Amino acid sequence: MNKASHLKDIGLKATGPRLRIMELFENSKDRHLSAEDVYKKLIAEDADIGLATIYRVLTQFEQAGILIRHHFESGKAVYELNEGGHHDHMVCYRCGKVTEFFDPKIEELQNQIAAQHGFSIQDHSLYLYGECADCSKSERKPFRR
Repeated sequence: MNKASHLKDIGLKATGPRLRIMELFENSKDRHLSAEDVYKKLIAEDADIGLATIYRVLTQFEQAGILIRHHFESGKAVYELNEGGHHDHMVCYRCGKVTEFFDPKIEELQNQIAAQHGFSIQDHSLYLYGECADCSKSERKPFRR
């Protein structure tokens, strides 16, 4: 199914900005993008799409289930394509690098803990914050929280 048909199927008109933003998420090597990141990438491609339009499209895509929004400790929302599979995130405090991971042992342990407390998990997000390997190798001062 092409992008225009996909947008129409979920009730969104296939406008130029929507198609460009969807294409950007599908083709970007960066999986987690803020509205500002999208804006910078589109400007670099000489696209004439304003920041307000980008925010509007990102919100529409989130509401339609195309994108998932995260609020990492940086304070700004970042978005990633909703590809249907669950994963968790490690976020570097220094450079902002986000690493995705999935560990069945962690998932099982969370379910066991929830069951011990009579709790039924419907959804969850796990964010680990620290220092990535590249930053820990750098000669900067050690990280202090």
